[in-house]
Amino acid sequence: MISSTVTMTRAAREHGYAVPAVNILDDLSLRAVIAAAVAASSPMIIQISVKTVRSIGTDLITTMFRHAAADVPVPVALHLDHCPDRAVISDVVRAGWSSVLFDASDRDLATAERETAEVVAEAHAAGVDVESEIENIIGVEDGVGSDVSLHSYDVATLAAVAQRTGVDLLAPQLGTAHGEYKAQPVLLPERVRELAALTDRSIVLHGGTGLSAEDFATFIDAGVSKINISTGVKVAYMRSAEKHLAEARARDKWDPPSMFRDIAAAVQAAIAVHIEEFGAAGKASS
Repeated sequence: MISSTVTMTRAAREHGYAVPAVNILDDLSLRAVIAAAVAASSPMIIQISVKTVRSIGTDLITTMFRHAAADVPVPVALHLDHCPDRAVISDVVRAGWSSVLFDASDRDLATAERETAEVVAEAHAAGVDVESEIENIIGVEDGVGSDVSLHSYDVATLAAVAQRTGVDLLAPQLGTAHGEYKAQPVLLPERVRELAALTDRSIVLHGGTGLSAEDFATFIDAGVSKINISTGVKVAYMRSAEKHLAEARARDKWDPPSMFRDIAAAVQAAIAVHIEEFGAAGKASS
């Protein structure tokens, strides 16, 4: 069933787990991620990058999602990930997606607050939830972001801006990064605790791929209720395709549908692990 992002994340915070928020690339990965959620009876947020929106198109993604999610027995939401482009935000709001992440982390604080408030007004008028990022999370993901810290604020400022703008979810800097980790990250779960003491808005952990089950548990215990996974899907998808193609070349047997089955199985298996790590298994009805 198609659900509200913030409804799922609020239930997760109340019951002590996190909703997996998984970036998909096409209809194959979309169906595999939803299959993982159904198998585990888990809520699921399907995330789409701006790059994927521009590659596939808003209308086709919307149609794919509605067909894939409408009759499944678990709550599923459709979320636009990391988007600094107001035109793309408006496009998916008109299409009726569940939520958007307005990434204003490349703006100065005053501009970020003003534009975030404008996005909230537009989105809420259409029943769409808004995630906010005003301090940038390190790393470039699908062409969006920066490898250096551009803006960083204290948690009191983050909570105050969230209150004034009316956003539904917050994405603060927590020591994580987008992409694959080259060194052990210095994680900041204490920032989650401090922020959770100041606001009841859902707190989001970005850069989840590569963290341990213990890391996830620490963040969830501190108050995180949505955890993003993107790189893990890409790695599972591409390594499965690479393995299949190597075997096809060796046998000189070329059968795309069998490769699609292998890719789907690899993506589903990768996400099944995260569902368990986030404590979301069996929480579809919560």
